[in-house]
Amino acid sequence: MTVAAYTLAIVLNLFCLFLGYRFLFQPGPAAAGYGAPADPGGDAAAYLTIKGVRDGTFGVVGLVLLAFAGARPEAWFMLCVALIPLADTLIVLRHGGAKAVAFGIHFATAVVVLISAGLLFAV
Repeated sequence: MTVAAYTLAIVLNLFCLFLGYRFLFQPGPAAAGYGAPADPGGDAAAYLTIKGVRDGTFGVVGLVLLAFAGARPEAWFMLCVALIPLADTLIVLRHGGAKAVAFGIHFATAVVVLISAGLLFAV
């Protein structure tokens, strides 16, 4: 179970780094994939950059916690971070995004993050 817990946590944190990179360097496609398309050349540019920095930072913090503090602090971090994809689900729905994206991407991500937290607590 330890290998699965650490592997899932690492994959999720690397995914956050990837999302951060994508919002910083490919903001248009990243926003469309998020479920709320935005014009990176327009008024949304700053918000897309903020999202990129936020997501990337969560990935770095998660990896640092796992490497230097261990499984239990990472589990608490994952438990707290699960609020973000839950909120993203509501954001996509509130702004007219597809239910398939809201639930199939964001809500499913929240569930996987919660599973990761559970596995890390069990280590």
